[in-house]
Amino acid sequence: MTLFIDPTSADTRREDPTPEGHAPGDPARRQGFSTRQVHAGERAVAGTPRATPIYLTAGFSFDEYDAAESHFRDGEGYAYTRVANPTIDTVESRIAALEGGTEALLVSSGQAAMSVALLSLVSAGGHVVSSAHVYEGTRGLIADNLSRFGVTSDFVWDIGDPDAWRARIRPETRALVAESLSNARNEVLDIAAIAEIAHEHGIPLVVDNTMATPYLLRPLEHGADLVVHSASKFLAGQGAVIGGVIVDGGRFDAAHGALFPHLLAPQGPGGASVAERAGGRAWIAYARETVAPRFGSTLSPFNAFLIGQGIETLSLRVERQSANALVAARWLEERDEVVSVDYAGLASHPRPDLAARYLPDGHGAVFTFTLRGGQAAARGFVEALRTFTHMTHIGDVRSLVLHPATTSHVGRTPAEQAAAGVHPGTLRLSVGIEDVADLLDDLARGIAAVRVGFGS
Repeated sequence: MTLFIDPTSADTRREDPTPEGHAPGDPARRQGFSTRQVHAGERAVAGTPRATPIYLTAGFSFDEYDAAESHFRDGEGYAYTRVANPTIDTVESRIAALEGGTEALLVSSGQAAMSVALLSLVSAGGHVVSSAHVYEGTRGLIADNLSRFGVTSDFVWDIGDPDAWRARIRPETRALVAESLSNARNEVLDIAAIAEIAHEHGIPLVVDNTMATPYLLRPLEHGADLVVHSASKFLAGQGAVIGGVIVDGGRFDAAHGALFPHLLAPQGPGGASVAERAGGRAWIAYARETVAPRFGSTLSPFNAFLIGQGIETLSLRVERQSANALVAARWLEERDEVVSVDYAGLASHPRPDLAARYLPDGHGAVFTFTLRGGQAAARGFVEALRTFTHMTHIGDVRSLVLHPATTSHVGRTPAEQAAAGVHPGTLRLSVGIEDVADLLDDLARGIAAVRVGFGS
């Protein structure tokens, strides 16, 4: 049954009747309760915060009528958080400064960061060359998702061979993609060498710097053009939020126009192109203005705030985590139950020269090691741990463990897993900030379980 109420009826109740003698439009008239609960107090004078405030709002009011037109014409001020937000802007500026870039763009996840970066570069008929050692989400994006839109790809297994990269570049190639420090085998990318190859062909090198962090390595300083991070990892540090970021080195120039005509095309009636307006920042300007807001990969201002808080202790955490990881890797390498340890800080690493060149301040907190006894040994090891948390994440203040063959790399064939350094007995560690003696005790507990499991 539908109830109809006659607004002229005597039964109609008002929360705040108009005071006698104050007609609508009279400035002395008191606003109703429902109006006051929405608007009262919002014009209070704000203090000057020392910490970054959280602008947790969908939109922003315009102070004057012409301000709306100015924003939509020139981009001045703020209108809607999907496009720009003061909290997000602050954290973007901080990350750009740490990476040595000209501008950063925060988005909803690390996967969104790589997606937005590539969608800003490639079009149907384009081509991407990627390291085969990239994160599985990145590999799937390039090989599966982009291919549905007519973008082809090739993957390089021997990323240390510049000729292997050069041989896969075609006239339609629009980007080279790699990780500065790979997950899971700790391959160190020769950024300068691969950047030189990319620039020979007028295309950008996109580097995922999540594992190394800008504290240990800044790819833009070695010739990379765009850097991406899963900000959920080391930048945030606490494992509570998801976010991603793209940082532009500002190296776009007119010579790139033939390969990226969408950046030279006029926007709007008689409008200037992205390249004309943004100059060397054209790649990220296009990502910010056209790709990220239209695909809706907006980061919550609250998440941006927590990422910004995490960044304030980034160097302290990564320094401690790297030191702990080196001790743990050396300890594991000495155990008879361990076949191999893949950590860039060890003398046994296949490219110690690159590790010394690109990672002089530490080698990161994430590495893999392989146990004798295959998956059964890995299971026994993980189930014996008490301090390490069994979960799919890295970069947390807490130490974490994962079995890649049955989780992160389960979509690869056994041959592809082996080529990536993932075997049935391989475990990945993300080392946290705990006391290193406690971490070694826990690893010893895992080793003891493996030893008991095989009757030794």
